[in-house]
Amino acid sequence: MGRHPREVVGGLLAFEDDALGARFTTFIGGTDVADGIRWVGLDVHARESTIAVFDQGTGEVVVSRVVGYPHELIGRLVEIPVPTRMVYEAGPTGYGLVRRARAVGIEMVVCAPGRTERPPADRVKTDKRDAIRLARLLAAGELTLVMVPTREHEQLRDLVRCREAIRVDLMRARHRLGKFLLRREIYYQGPAKAWSRAHRQWLAGLRFADRASQLTIADYLHAHDVLLARRERIEGELCELADGSPWRETIARLRCLRGIDTLSALGLCAETGPLDRFDHPDSLAAYLGIVPSEHTSGQRRRQGQITKAGSSHARRLLIEAAYHYQRHPGIGRQLERRQRGHPPEIINLAWRAQRRLNARWRQLKHARRKPNGVIAVAIARELAGFCWEIATLP
Repeated sequence: MGRHPREVVGGLLAFEDDALGARFTTFIGGTDVADGIRWVGLDVHARESTIAVFDQGTGEVVVSRVVGYPHELIGRLVEIPVPTRMVYEAGPTGYGLVRRARAVGIEMVVCAPGRTERPPADRVKTDKRDAIRLARLLAAGELTLVMVPTREHEQLRDLVRCREAIRVDLMRARHRLGKFLLRREIYYQGPAKAWSRAHRQWLAGLRFADRASQLTIADYLHAHDVLLARRERIEGELCELADGSPWRETIARLRCLRGIDTLSALGLCAETGPLDRFDHPDSLAAYLGIVPSEHTSGQRRRQGQITKAGSSHARRLLIEAAYHYQRHPGIGRQLERRQRGHPPEIINLAWRAQRRLNARWRQLKHARRKPNGVIAVAIARELAGFCWEIATLP
């Protein structure tokens, strides 16, 4: 099949061809293209993908569109003469493509789409241009790569996120029911807390004169009870799986910290992967998005709200745990049971975390008059450092 020049992208002439392997056996400008490395950018979608092959020596880009599922790309990618380096953006298609590629000897990585540079003046976005941009940025070393999880890691993370989705749905179901009663001017007077067993019995005893309202509250209560049962079942399964997970030692260590139990520790490990892959606790905090944003120019430094990069679930777990450090340092029965059997180094570190974070909370609260939400984020940032330290202790 012949060569079809389509457009010039960033100073490079892009060609479209269906025979990628055959294209690189020709000579261009007197240089054998097959001698150079090919940087391959992939724009992957569920039913069709775009492949851009960039030769750094000649500056030529060959673009091909492939109709099919992501795993069907492997047959086309192995036709590209080696050596090659390939990349695609993390997204809804997952990591199946990179696993299959590595299994057949293709060197492939996955990059973070939120960190991919795009010029502000570039207002044209197509699959072809995206694939070419990825190939060129990979060649320049300007991409931020992401960790490719193992299958077991991904499976556990999916179950952790399933539990998180149920938690969000349960909260929404409770809000719907609460606002329904508020519109009917029905108020729970206690003395038990909302959504305790006594509160649930009070809800079950409510009766309305009209059939429509009675059907409404019955359906809301049924939806709530189903979600509650689902959450309890998933949490039980997660606790069992945590004992046999590859992070069981890390989970056991993290449980020595106040505010972190099995589900929180498992959630952190599932969202971040092995904590020892970070060379410094600041890297972990930046990965979780609990560091301040910054806009500094000249002599003026401006810091804003946290970046909120990375996993929102892991960030929420740390911030929820941070609220436990409002209380004075102490070892309760549950924490003492979780720490039982661990070496003194880990227990001493957990105690140091309690003293440091509680003192920091009181200093921000009383000396600097910060609101609790701001304090919790600051404490979560330091708690992430203690999590890293306790997980990486020899």
